[in-house]
Amino acid sequence: MLRTKQIQRPELVLVVDDHEINRDALGVILESDYEVIFAKNGEEALELMRKHQKELSIVLLDLMMPVMNGYEVLTAVKNDPELKDLPIIVLTADKDAELQALEMGAADFITKPFDLPGIILARVGRIIELSEGRQLISAAENDPLTMLYSKNFFYEYANRLFLYHRDMHLDAIVLNIDKFHSVNALHGRDFGDHVLRALGDEINLFLRETQGIASRFEADRFGIYCLHREDYPRLLSRFQERLNALSSDVNLHIRMGVNVWQEEVTPVLMFDRAQAACNMIRGDFQNSLKIYNDEMLNKELLNQRLLNDLRAAVEEGQFVVYYQPKYNIQNDVPTLSSAEALVRWKHPELGMISPGDFVPLFESNGLISVVDNYVWNETARQIVRWRDKYGFTLPVSVNLSRSDVFDPSLIDRLVSIVEDNKLEYRQLKLEVTESSYTDNALQVLDVIRRLREKGFEIEMDDFGSGYSSLNMLSDMPIDVLKMDMKFIRNLENNDTDRRLVSLILDIAKYLNVAVVAEGVETRSQLNILRFGGCDLVQGYYFSRPLPPEEFEKLLVLELQKRSKGREE
Repeated sequence: MLRTKQIQRPELVLVVDDHEINRDALGVILESDYEVIFAKNGEEALELMRKHQKELSIVLLDLMMPVMNGYEVLTAVKNDPELKDLPIIVLTADKDAELQALEMGAADFITKPFDLPGIILARVGRIIELSEGRQLISAAENDPLTMLYSKNFFYEYANRLFLYHRDMHLDAIVLNIDKFHSVNALHGRDFGDHVLRALGDEINLFLRETQGIASRFEADRFGIYCLHREDYPRLLSRFQERLNALSSDVNLHIRMGVNVWQEEVTPVLMFDRAQAACNMIRGDFQNSLKIYNDEMLNKELLNQRLLNDLRAAVEEGQFVVYYQPKYNIQNDVPTLSSAEALVRWKHPELGMISPGDFVPLFESNGLISVVDNYVWNETARQIVRWRDKYGFTLPVSVNLSRSDVFDPSLIDRLVSIVEDNKLEYRQLKLEVTESSYTDNALQVLDVIRRLREKGFEIEMDDFGSGYSSLNMLSDMPIDVLKMDMKFIRNLENNDTDRRLVSLILDIAKYLNVAVVAEGVETRSQLNILRFGGCDLVQGYYFSRPLPPEEFEKLLVLELQKRSKGREE
């Protein structure tokens, strides 16, 4: 709340300006709300600050004065432990001087010729309240390691630049050091701090060459708000070279995300977008720079729309479960053995949305369990529908995400679904990706064992894409290895893939588990897998994923084949 005329004790304000007319003008504006004292140069101002330091609330400081100018006063105040927390508003008509003064520690500025009295009172009142509440003091502290601005003060400063310097086209830059936690772990925190200080020093050197501000947001993440430029590859190389010079034995890799100036886009949003761009190249050592663009913006807007629409999608049944058949290829004639449930989103306005567009989004936002739970329930109901209609129960696999596996209620929820639909546990198969087993392996293994004890069959999905050791594999409670489709794609023409497939089949034989190959599209791939001992396949060779009504045709065809076989 801004200060009003109902204040009981007048705050003491020091006005410093070499022109009497300016002192008088400010005195007239302030005297109704504050007690005002005056100085006509920097030397007088410092004397009064020291004399009244306990009761003085704020200083309004002109920058261009004889004897001692405002910049010298700012420097003296910053270096004086007893005065350094005293808030100062600078008085200037020079836009560039405003930025320099803020960088030297000024809390705000008032432009000349002076703003309307109400604006001046509002600014003075706001800064005094911030100071009295110690908000400005805590926010203005620099990061002690790099001496860049703290995150809070940086955003306060950036917002002021955005509001009062619309003519400055400022870009947002985010810098991250890849796998910095490993640097600390392998080389010690002292070396890690040395790296951060070096990058902070180089950022400060860069800011001496251009207008801007910078912050160490947290850990190894830095933000720079500076005048628009075109040479970001060269700037990134400059920062990278500084870190390269620190040690020939340690590989340090910087990545940079940039959001270039756009009118009316606030600093917070700009840095969110720059961070998003930086995140997109995490771990990509070939591409260390990403500039946020319209395509990313459209993707961001779509993602937000999908997140907002999730609740309605579940309530209105917009998610549709498709089924892709799995065939046993070790029989003389391939037979339909089971199916995999795959979710699609039939959005009322956006049309059919690919799972590749929403599944990773919901996983990263902790919402994928909502979709998974919907799929599990709908799949169980569909198994029952086919059972009641055809007198035949086809097992179907459903996916468990990483977040599902760590959900304490997972087992109870799955048990309820099976029992409520009067199914056998093995009829609702559970697919868990290989990478989930490497994430807190002991907890995952415990959950999977308990599920198997209930009677669920477990398939390890995307086997070969993760990092499971053979030793770990022998302890994994699984029934099926599902081979990653990347091995199948070039199976006919790539000797390495063919050998890897043969190795996976041997591992499965050693573990006494079945193998499913997904992504099978050609007769040649099918024959190689059959002769290699693969048990089950799924892929476009037999069928794409189908909605329930189309999948029924395959089910009917399979039942006809089985009936005919019994008659013969």
